[in-house]
Formats: sequence, C-alpha cells, structure tokens
Amino acid sequence: MIHQNLHPETVFDSWNWRDISPYFDRLAKQPLNQHNLADWLLEWTNWHNLLEEAQNHCYVATTRNTEDRSAREKYQRYLEEIFPESEQADQRLKERLLESGYTLPGLEVPLRNLGAEASIYCQENLSLLSREKALITQYDEVLSTQTVKWKGEELTIQQMQTVLQSPDRNEREAAWRLASERQLEDRQQINELWTEFFTVREKMALNKGMADYRAYRWLQLVRLDYSVEDCLHFHAAVEKVVLPAAQRVCDRRRRAMGVPSLRPWDIQADPLGRPPLQPFQNIDELRDGCGRMLQQVHPQLGEYFSLLVERELLDLDNRKGKAPGGYCIEFPYSKIPFIFMNAVGIHEDVLTLVHESGHAFHALEQFKLPYHLQYARNLEFMEVASTTMEYLCSPYLTRENGGFYTTQEAARAVAERLENFLLFLPYLTVVDAFQHWAYEHPDLAVNPAECDIAWAALWNKYMIHEDWNGLEEEMKTGWQRKLHIHEDPFYYIEYGLAELGALQIWMNSLENPDRAIRDYLKALSLGSTANVIQLYQAAGTKLIWEVESLSPVIAFVEEKINQLNGTAVG
Repeated sequence: MIHQNLHPETVFDSWNWRDISPYFDRLAKQPLNQHNLADWLLEWTNWHNLLEEAQNHCYVATTRNTEDRSAREKYQRYLEEIFPESEQADQRLKERLLESGYTLPGLEVPLRNLGAEASIYCQENLSLLSREKALITQYDEVLSTQTVKWKGEELTIQQMQTVLQSPDRNEREAAWRLASERQLEDRQQINELWTEFFTVREKMALNKGMADYRAYRWLQLVRLDYSVEDCLHFHAAVEKVVLPAAQRVCDRRRRAMGVPSLRPWDIQADPLGRPPLQPFQNIDELRDGCGRMLQQVHPQLGEYFSLLVERELLDLDNRKGKAPGGYCIEFPYSKIPFIFMNAVGIHEDVLTLVHESGHAFHALEQFKLPYHLQYARNLEFMEVASTTMEYLCSPYLTRENGGFYTTQEAARAVAERLENFLLFLPYLTVVDAFQHWAYEHPDLAVNPAECDIAWAALWNKYMIHEDWNGLEEEMKTGWQRKLHIHEDPFYYIEYGLAELGALQIWMNSLENPDRAIRDYLKALSLGSTANVIQLYQAAGTKLIWEVESLSPVIAFVEEKINQLNGTAVG
C-alpha cells in the first residue's frame, strides 16, 4: 500500500525513484490469479494515480507561471529522473496483466486498449518522450512571452483578441497587424523547435520499426475504432457540405459590413457594428454565472462545479507569464480535476469555462470506476463531454435564467457560436490535413519552409471565404501558431467529431431534455469501459464521417442560425 505521508504535489521533493521502485517491483513479482486480481489492480491504480498526479502538478505549475524557474526545474527533474523509470515500471505491469490472461467485468475494452499501448512501448523511446515534453514547455514559454504595446498598455496576444471585436475596422486592422508582427518575430525560434519536435517523433516511430510517426501516433492515441481513411473521408465531406455553408455565413457578414471581402481582422467582429458582448467585468462574475447556468442544466453538474470552486481548482484569469490556451487536467490520486484558462472578458471565455467544465464532469464521473485502466483516454468522446456543455448551456445565457445577457444578446451569442462552428470546420480540416501531409512526407516536413508551402496550399483550398491577399507571410506561417500541431499531434479532428456529437445531443434535448442529459451522464460514467462507437451510441449519437450523415446536422445548424438571427435583431 501507499505510504500514508505521501502527497502528490510534494512527494518528489523528498523522494526519488529508488524510494518508490520497490513497490512496483513487488507488484511485478507478486503471484497473480483470478482471486487476487482486483486487489492487485487497486494497488497498481493507487501508485499509477500518485505518479500521474505528481507529474500533472509539476506541469500545472509551469503553465501558471512560465517565469517560475524553480517550477520549471522541478518539472524537468521529474521528466528526467522519474518519468522514464515510472514508464518502464508501468510497462512491466501492463505486460504482466496481458500475459496472465485474467480479466474482470469492465476490463474488456481497457485490455484491448492496453494491448495497443503495449505494442508501441519501446525503452529507447523513454528519453525521447521526456524530450518531447520538455520541448512542449519551451514552446509554451515562447508563446507566453508574446506581448505588444497597445494604447500605452502591455497586452498579451490573447488579450488583443478583445480588440479584434471592435466595431472600428481600422482599429481592428491595426491590432491584428501589430499582433501578427510580434508573432512573426518568433518565427525562427518556432521553426527550430518544430524541427526538433519532428525529428524526435520520427525517431520514436523508427525505433518501433513503424512505417511513419502517424502509424505510431494512431496507436498512441488508441485510435482502434476508425482509420486514416475515415479522416480523409471527413475532409472530403467538409469540402462538399460545410464549405458552401461557411461561404453563406461569410457572404451575409460581408454584405452586412458593406465590404468587398472579409479580411482576417473582420472574422471576429460583429457584422452589424454592435459592440462586443461583455458578459462579465471580473473573474468572479464569470465563475458565478457559469455556475448558475450549469445548475440549470442539471443539479448534479451544478454540484460538481461548486466542488471546483470550493476546492480552488480554477485558474481563470489571463496574465503576463501565464501559458496560453486552456485545459482541464486530472489529479487522479485525489480524484479531482483542475481547470486552467485565460479569460479576458469576452463571450469566448464563457464558452471555454463551460467547455472545460464538461471535461471536469467527465473526470468526476469516471473517477467512480475502480481502476485507472478504465479511465477515459479516447479523445473523440472526451471532447463530446466538453463541447456538449456549450450547447446545453445555451438556453440559460439570459440573465433571467442565471446567465449574462438580454434575450437579444443571448440569441446573438448562440447564433455566432453556430456560425463560428461552420467557419471552424474548414479550419479544423486544414489543421488535420496538414498533419497527415507532414507525417506522410517526413523528408519535406522536417523543413519549415516546406511546411509553409503545404499549409498555404491547404489554406487556399479550404479557407476560400477569407481574403488574405497581401498577407502571405502571416497566412503561410499559421501552422506555427496552432498549439496542437506542436504539442499534441493529430489531436484536432476530435473537436470536429465532438462538435457533431454534441450537436446531436442538443438536437435530442430539444425533443426530450431529460433523456438527453441522462444519456449524456451515462456515457460519461462509462470511462473507457466501452469503445468510441459504443460511447457515442450511449449518448444517443453516432460518429459522422460521410456526406450523408453530415448534411442533416449542417442543415439543422443553418436553420437555427436563421431563427436566432431573427431574434437577435429584434
């Protein structure tokens, strides 16, 4: 059993691997049979969760303050001294379980997934995995230091997003150009990081004798229920069904704005010249408003969110030195999640908080399962858990229902969310298709200049509704600024699949709200005890790849947009 004085946040301040390895050694040597399997799995789960939580605390500290040298050094020490050893120890236990042939109810799919993970294990890759994590920290540091002087203030690139919602087109253009100029200053540094990222990942695949990194990553992500070909079918379906819908959105916006074409600084602005939605003035208002909305969706979700508030498991404000982006990370030993984001006072912040709360609810539901092998690792459904909250909260955005807006403002917010979804799917396709190109053509992709060319070609294919004339350098380097490409390769199509899953749950809720939320919570509680297809089915939805399934969902979205726009303009 675990030493009672150990705490995940501080355990490796005093302990090193020599202190903890005897416990894993004992598990590896312990006779295993059907009668003691449950106890053996519970002890392994405790140690696995302790180590994962310790690592996650280290990572969180580096993102909350990228300038904290001691936090960075502690995380680096963990990656160098603990991570490779713990991975080897975990691998021995995985092999032991798989070789034993023993199982328990609820382990059928986890054991299948475990076999996939075990198949790509390679001791030579442990140092490469550690190096990959260190490179991610370096990439975060580069982006977190990107600030500009705007009207006498030093603002982060994230904070500049509020200016891009200004009704003043000249102001938006000036802000966009200033931010882009600052981002291009780091072009060479990011290029160098990319080359090392790419080299490290290709070597991982080579060490396992695999055709390419994509094949390696497919198993690392445990993508056992769909194929590369499915993704390519999805790209084609987006081109046929979504691009015309996105063009219709942009044509309406262009006509309303009275401009010949939509430039990149026009995309976030309101086409009717209305000022940006300002849902809150401070972080307390954001937190409390989202809490009220989630309570309205379902009392259990409100209770879960209150737990996050009470336990101080939210870091919501944007500040200098804080890593970009947002995430929900798990502390599995303590059985609690933690939410990190960069709120700057825009509607997107409301969406981000309820989105990450969905991830937190998923974690809290699955922590009721006894073994860590049953926790969800399928990103395709994990993103359904989060994205669904954005849609199920939409009826409660008005102040009278606990939210932030008037009836007209709420309708505008949801209409914009749906329009942005239609504009997002083509961008998502660029990101996903770029990564397929990169790892299919490693000899080219290791060269950042070739990446610029490939990204530009995809952009010109899928993003025809935006006018980037004269902005070629900014456009072709867009891949540098997409965090997932660098930090989490191939993790992006999940957002599109999840959007479509979440929209189906929303559509179900309009017919039978009680059943829709019941199915949603049931699916969350399954963790990884069901495969991806079964999880979608449990939630009352299905995975969508082809034109035939995509078309009715896009038609629903366009119909909703028209209804909401009518309400928004009164």
